[in-house]
Amino acid sequence: MPDQTVPMDALARFGAAVLIEHGLPEADAMLVADSLVVADAWGHPSHGMLRLDWYVARLRSGAMSPVTAVEFVVDAGALAVIDGHDGVGQVITDIACAQAVARAQSHGVGVVAVRNSNHFGTAAYWTRRMAEAGCVGILTTNGSPAMAPWGGREKTVGANPWSIATPGGDRGVVVLDIANTGVARGKIYSALQKGEEIPDTWAIDSEGAPTTDPKSAIDGILLPMAGHKGYGISFMMDVLSGVLTGSSYATGVAGPYVPDQRSGCGHLAIAIDIEAVIGRDAFNERMNDLIALTKSVPLAANVDEIFFPGELENRAERRGRESGVWLPAKTVDELTAHGEAVGVAWPYTEEEVARSTP
Repeated sequence: MPDQTVPMDALARFGAAVLIEHGLPEADAMLVADSLVVADAWGHPSHGMLRLDWYVARLRSGAMSPVTAVEFVVDAGALAVIDGHDGVGQVITDIACAQAVARAQSHGVGVVAVRNSNHFGTAAYWTRRMAEAGCVGILTTNGSPAMAPWGGREKTVGANPWSIATPGGDRGVVVLDIANTGVARGKIYSALQKGEEIPDTWAIDSEGAPTTDPKSAIDGILLPMAGHKGYGISFMMDVLSGVLTGSSYATGVAGPYVPDQRSGCGHLAIAIDIEAVIGRDAFNERMNDLIALTKSVPLAANVDEIFFPGELENRAERRGRESGVWLPAKTVDELTAHGEAVGVAWPYTEEEVARSTP
């Protein structure tokens, strides 16, 4: 099939139907599918529906359990530790973030450590939920080795992304979501899907030379953001997500693209109740002032507007809900094949696509 623009709700229902056929309960399947489709709408296909293929492979092999049964290992007021028992990462993280918010509303702060989880999609999907509940939301995770420690030439350090989100006054949610590599590994997989080259600053190949070939980058080593600083931040995120939580760390974590190995990844969710610290009205007023001040700075050459963190995604999601999300042909073909394998029809025929795609 060709590239397609598909309505978000139709795409989410399709993804959920495929996951249900692989054993996920309906509510869990809808949560996972929505997290992927929203990432596509934000303009982050690296964390979008292309990952459904990876999740299905892990479900089929048994590396990821379709029915998530979390266990509270520690339940101590503001603090909890959850064992995900290799369940679905999005479901485990949803429970952890909701628990962090509930505990923050009771204690001012809520901290939930997660062990033995799986990939949860984009971190911003979850920290935005915490922000919408009136909290500062912080979420860390570790991942499989992507880069070498600073000065080394063997992969032992994950991209280990993290996110912080807050209410943004009158401007929606303010959110930062970054990996500690120069670019998220999923963006390289996305370039591979699209048949595109990558910048030669993203990765080195297995021989240590800069590469523009996404396949060589995947087989090679990703470069850290900001040199030694990116490595140092990523190392500490592994401490928070893996060492502290009792989960796996460093080379003990397997990525979501590995079909038959348990992930072992861990997360740390922190929620701070804004009302308890300064009050929502005062916080919103101060955020409005900060955003206005930031956006009023004189523009550099060839720049039309200054954006606060998360503003581009706020706008992109509104557009996506109005006009649908674009998927490259390779992703469409993979999704269609997964649907056919379990009797789930792709939402659009080629004729309908021709009428709906700009």
